[in-house]
Amino acid sequence: MPLISYIGALLAGAVLPLAFAPFSLFPVAIIAPAILFYLLLNATPKQAAKLTYSFGLGLFGVGVSWVYVAFHDFGYTSIGLSIFMTALFVAVLALFYAVQGYCSGKLSEKINAHQYAQVLKLLIIFPTCWGLAEWIRGWFLTGFPWLSLGYSLPDTPLAGYAPLLGVFGVSWLGALTAGALVLVIKQQNTRPWLISGIILIWIAGFLLDKIEWTVAEGKTINVSIIQGNVPQITKWDPSAIQGRLDTYAQLTRESWDSDLIIWPENAMTTFYNDLVEHYFRPLVAEAREHKTDLIVGTPYLDDDGERYYSSLISLGQQEVIYNKRHLVPFGEFVPLQGVLRGLIGFFDLPMSGFSRGEKAQAPLYAAGNYFAPSVCYEDAFGEELIDFLPQATILVNGSNNAWYGNSFAPHQHLEISRMRSIETGRMLLRATTNGISAIIDQKGRVVARTPQFETAILKGTIQPYTGSTPYIIYGNWLIITILFLLLIAVLLFCRRQPEFC
Repeated sequence: MPLISYIGALLAGAVLPLAFAPFSLFPVAIIAPAILFYLLLNATPKQAAKLTYSFGLGLFGVGVSWVYVAFHDFGYTSIGLSIFMTALFVAVLALFYAVQGYCSGKLSEKINAHQYAQVLKLLIIFPTCWGLAEWIRGWFLTGFPWLSLGYSLPDTPLAGYAPLLGVFGVSWLGALTAGALVLVIKQQNTRPWLISGIILIWIAGFLLDKIEWTVAEGKTINVSIIQGNVPQITKWDPSAIQGRLDTYAQLTRESWDSDLIIWPENAMTTFYNDLVEHYFRPLVAEAREHKTDLIVGTPYLDDDGERYYSSLISLGQQEVIYNKRHLVPFGEFVPLQGVLRGLIGFFDLPMSGFSRGEKAQAPLYAAGNYFAPSVCYEDAFGEELIDFLPQATILVNGSNNAWYGNSFAPHQHLEISRMRSIETGRMLLRATTNGISAIIDQKGRVVARTPQFETAILKGTIQPYTGSTPYIIYGNWLIITILFLLLIAVLLFCRRQPEFC
């Protein structure tokens, strides 16, 4: 295979991030995979693995380049080492695409002699392997589902499938559309039914979006989301602690007209246990006088004095603590820390040894409603969030996006949060340290948002919702079952028609 093919795959991957926020050029989400599928049509399994690996290098090399900011700007790591670690991160993530390509190539190899080989490849094998590879990337070695194709499509009719099939189902349908586009170009005789089929799929998504899977119930809630915009560089500066405490207390006192006030993840960098007497109790007493509840983000020290958690705590009529369950490797805990700590500054950051919260935890309770909590990166895992549903009527996420500066990351993260609302049919409150904080409705639309890098109070009114979407009931298992059945169908086809396979 000529070198130009691998360069083409690399460039197709590199432009795919344009489909995601902040650019949101959703046609790129179809065109970029279509280019890759075109290149894969006549590739051997090894060539397919190299092509898709090149695609992955381009996608992650551009799309998650923001990890460099965390390593260098805030992780106290040298420029050279930060570049190396970012490149290594990208190279490892791209391996998921290499495995996807190899599997696609092996399955394609079995049907190359069949007259409908291109149809089977472009409409079943390539899109199905894409969807399964994204799902595996979402849980293998703790998972990294960032830049799954479906996240780039919340403003398209395909988002109507999210309450049934989740983000991986939307990804599969996006890849299926890309495969059909290639087939339209390659086979003139199939154009009418292909174009009709894709139009039908997109129209069905549009109609599904009109279904109200959940029901508005109870009174609306006036909320204030506090964005303190305290510089990340002062996060562990002892001289800045009091200033941080004063900032959040002042902004909170300016919001007593709300039923609920929300702080972001680790708004305080001091343990809740050390602040409860002289700081939180007086603040909660004022809140009760104004009939206001609080949800605050702060580290929480366990009773044993050794384990500590990144937590969201509801304060008011009831005190409920949620401890983050899905930690960020190397950021919130260091695998093989006995070996790695001391080697690189990033691995020695304060509070980089959080403990993992229990899987079974109660939802937060505030303002007369149950909230499904997630802390920062946790809301990238929809199958974990539904543990709190359908009991919870509202979603809440506290994040510290300051780690990534003025990069793509905060915009991409907001897009991920939008998909969680679509999947669950619930409004989501997103509180961040320095933006983008937002109120998202049950259809994934951003109702209100803050500017980045400004101190702000985002005020709004939210509606609780009850009921279950199919995704709340079945999680990812429905789409995964569909994808595996499609692959099994291809294998059975080859077995029953060995002359073609």
